[in-house]
Amino acid sequence: MRIARTIGNKELWGREKTLFLTSRKAPMGCYEKVFRWVEEFDRWQCAVCFNTSELEEEVLKALLVCHVPTVLVVTGKFRNTYNVQIEQALKEDRLLILVLQREESDGNGYIARLRNQWVIGQVQHIVCGYINPNGSIFGLLAGHNDVTHLLDKADLRAAEAIEKPYRWTVAEDKRLLRMFYEDMGIHAIHKAIGRPYSTIYRRVKSLTMNDELLKGREFEDYVLELLGVADNDKLTLKEWRGDKSLPGIYPEGNSNPDLVLEYDGHLFAIECKWRSHMPQDISKELLPPARVALFERYAKERHMPVYLLIGIGGLPNDPDVLFIMSDFKSPMPNIIQAEQLLETITKLIPAPIKKERGIRPLIELYPNAYAPWSMEDDKLLGQLYENGKTIDELTKLFGRNSGGIKYRLRKLNLI
Repeated sequence: MRIARTIGNKELWGREKTLFLTSRKAPMGCYEKVFRWVEEFDRWQCAVCFNTSELEEEVLKALLVCHVPTVLVVTGKFRNTYNVQIEQALKEDRLLILVLQREESDGNGYIARLRNQWVIGQVQHIVCGYINPNGSIFGLLAGHNDVTHLLDKADLRAAEAIEKPYRWTVAEDKRLLRMFYEDMGIHAIHKAIGRPYSTIYRRVKSLTMNDELLKGREFEDYVLELLGVADNDKLTLKEWRGDKSLPGIYPEGNSNPDLVLEYDGHLFAIECKWRSHMPQDISKELLPPARVALFERYAKERHMPVYLLIGIGGLPNDPDVLFIMSDFKSPMPNIIQAEQLLETITKLIPAPIKKERGIRPLIELYPNAYAPWSMEDDKLLGQLYENGKTIDELTKLFGRNSGGIKYRLRKLNLI
């Protein structure tokens, strides 16, 4: 790994540094001891942390709120541009952001492991939150002497304090939301409101966004950043489907791919999926036959390829691995490097099919295209549509294309 970019106070990197390490999935019961360590941190030193798991994100917020000199290490690209606490810490010169990139000599290992290994070699002390004994961090710590574990088995077995039985008040909700949107983190909210961390965590989720929708949106944001839509004049975002619905009511557009883009005049669509682990059977969990049929019909009708992009592991805004599928009948997707996403897709886009100009091809497919509608045609069309005939069935019965059928149904105030 190498330092590709620095943001903030570079002098912090010359201080004595303590790295906070934790496994991705940390139990809520460990939060209290971790935050106590943050509050007792020696301000003459410098804390080093990542921002790729829920606990790491909360520790970063707690460090910034407590005004601890901090180095945040990210890989690839810094994305928390609009974080209130980060902006304030940068203004006050108490934050350094190191942006790392993989060297060619690093090989094909997971970026998170390469990052951890590099940072461990740069710090003087290591403090561990929850470390999974079967995870990669446990192996990286072997042979390092100055390592402090904040938790023991008794801590992991201990339950968090009993939750308050009474309901949340409007005042508590307002205070929670204000602190949440000011990026103050779960520890600051805990100190202000006095409820257990798990209760606060659940309340934030219930008041903001459905967790699955949030993860999906985060991964879509990540994909658009990788593609570089904002910085590439050749690339345009044409459509971005939203996951809005009511119980039992789903907009027709929700069956379409998530993103539609145009690159140098070529249209293509991307369906984005993030999962914490690779599904055992992609055809069942990600691409059921009905979904494949929808994508194939969409590609045929819109004259554009559809790709499935899968992020695996890590977080939705920083997955460990990316896979792409251009052929939905393939048993396994192809692994790709994140920084080569746009290049990979543009190589897969087929040459556009040249459309024959004029009305002749349309009339050959639909004999009654452009022919006037009679009163008898209108009456029969209305009866058949109200009896449940689909647009595809009506195009065959009337010898007209789907656009002509839909236009006539609108004229008759039937759709």
